[in-house]
Amino acid sequence: MSEAGQVRHFFVDEAGDFTLFNARGASIIGREGVSRTIMLGVAVLPDPEQTASLLDRLRSELLADPYLSSLPSMKPEQGKTALFFHAKDDAAEVRYRVFRELPRLGAEIQVVVRRKDVLATRARALFAAGQKLREADVYDDMVRRLFKNILHQADSNEVWFARRGKSDRGEALLHALQTAKARFNRSWGTDHDKPTLVRSASPSECPGLQVIDYFLWALQRLFERGESRFFDSVRDSYRLIMDVDDTRHRPYGEWYSARNPISAEKIKPLVG
Repeated sequence: MSEAGQVRHFFVDEAGDFTLFNARGASIIGREGVSRTIMLGVAVLPDPEQTASLLDRLRSELLADPYLSSLPSMKPEQGKTALFFHAKDDAAEVRYRVFRELPRLGAEIQVVVRRKDVLATRARALFAAGQKLREADVYDDMVRRLFKNILHQADSNEVWFARRGKSDRGEALLHALQTAKARFNRSWGTDHDKPTLVRSASPSECPGLQVIDYFLWALQRLFERGESRFFDSVRDSYRLIMDVDDTRHRPYGEWYSARNPISAEKIKPLVG
C-alpha cells in the first residue's frame, strides 16, 4: 500500500571488500583482512530526524562516561566514535549500547549477499574471454536487486548512499534504481515511477548510514563467523536477506525472511 503524501527514506552501505586476487592472480579470499562475502544493505527509516537525535544523545552520554571517555576511539582527533558510530571501530561497550537502541528506530532492513568465490570464478571466465569483472558493475547489479521491490511504496523516495571513494557515481546509481523500477513493473504489469532523489554522504554526515553499518556488521558476523548474538539482538528488523549465490534450492538464490528465518546452520558454508 502506498504511503500517500510521504517520502520514503533509504540509507545504503556495504560490508566486506571487493578484493579477489593478489598481484600474481592467486585467490586471497578469506585471508587476513579479506572478506569472503560482499554485502549491500538498505535501512528504511520512518523518521530520520528522530534517528539522528537518538544517536546524538547516545553518543553524548557515552562521551560523558568516565569509564569510556579515555578510550582512543572516543577522542575527536581519532575520527571515530566521538564523531559517529561505526561497528568495526567502536569499543565493545559502545557497540552493546548501540545494539540496544537500534530496535527503537523502526528500521526495515534488506540485504543482498554475494559470495566472492563465485565472483572469482566469474572474473576468471571473463579474463579468459578478454574482459574484466568490474567492481562498479557488481555493485550496480546489487543495487538493482536490492531496490527492485521497494521503490513504489510512497509518493517519492530519497536514497542516501555511503560515499565510495572520491568519484561521484550519482548518475550511474540513479540509472541502477531506474532499472530496478523497470524490473518491478515488468514483473507485476504496473507502471509505477515514483520520483527518486539520489544523494551520497559519509557516515559522519548521515546518521542513517551509521544505522545500516551496524545491521550489516551483525549480518556479516553471522555469515563469516557463525556468530549470531549480534544479529539475534536486532533480528526482527530484517525484512529480506538475499543470498544470491546459494543456488542449492533455487536458481535466484536463497531468500531469508520471516517465512524462512535465517540461522547459522542454514547458511551454506563459505569458501575461502
